[in-house]
Amino acid sequence: MSKMVPMPSHSILPQRDVDKTPILEARLLGIDFGGLTAVDNFTLTIGRTEIAGLIGPNGAGKTTVFNLLTKVYQPTRGTILLDTKDTSGMNTIQVNRAGIARTFQNIRLFKNLSVLDNVLIGIHNSMDYPLVTSVLRLPQYWKQEQEAKEKALKLLSIFQMQDLAKYQAGALPYGAQRRLEIVRALATNPKLLLLDEPAAGMNPSETAELMENIRQIRDTFQIAIMLIEHDMNLVMGICEGIAVLNYGRIIAKGTPEEIQENPAVIEAYLGKRKEG
Repeated sequence: MSKMVPMPSHSILPQRDVDKTPILEARLLGIDFGGLTAVDNFTLTIGRTEIAGLIGPNGAGKTTVFNLLTKVYQPTRGTILLDTKDTSGMNTIQVNRAGIARTFQNIRLFKNLSVLDNVLIGIHNSMDYPLVTSVLRLPQYWKQEQEAKEKALKLLSIFQMQDLAKYQAGALPYGAQRRLEIVRALATNPKLLLLDEPAAGMNPSETAELMENIRQIRDTFQIAIMLIEHDMNLVMGICEGIAVLNYGRIIAKGTPEEIQENPAVIEAYLGKRKEG
């Protein structure tokens, strides 16, 4: 795990990323629903190959942050820079093509389709050939389709799932469906992969395997990964920088060691200790 280095912008980045522009800069991000402020002054920088964590109590606003970054919700205020480009005005599809992919708390697979077809859907999102080529099934179409199939099988092999390619996605065990959703997100060629509770419902051995898979994904594709997770063993074992959210605001940022010792974090999770 790379040493974290303080930056002039009051952020910390992995040492290996300090000479590169950050993949994500969220500045004073906020959203209001009617009179309720769900997220406020959210400011975070993520290095190009960082594994970052976003944690906090239930209802803190973590998934709302993911929805803002992916434009499921348009921010009420603030700026999101993805690879130095301002994403204001973009919709979810445009943000995905610009480089952010995500998974969800509740698995969203095409459960009646095969494992392979689920991954191909992700790949087709980034493919580009003229409509006439597709309609007339010209040689270029078949060439790209074969390349897409080969890429899908290679992605599935990260999780040793290539032999399940023809299985129906909805028939897979829960943990395998979680892994398939990550593979499908990877199929869109992201620069930043957002994982929303990837270990939910997994047993300890599956979680340990997931940790290794996440590291492998980062190392193989040289991308950044940000995860929301309640399993603190996973978070503290894999994340380099961690931001803690409570009532829609960041209350702490730091390394796993700093976060574990932070009084504000302890209070947010455990409540304030009574005096006397």
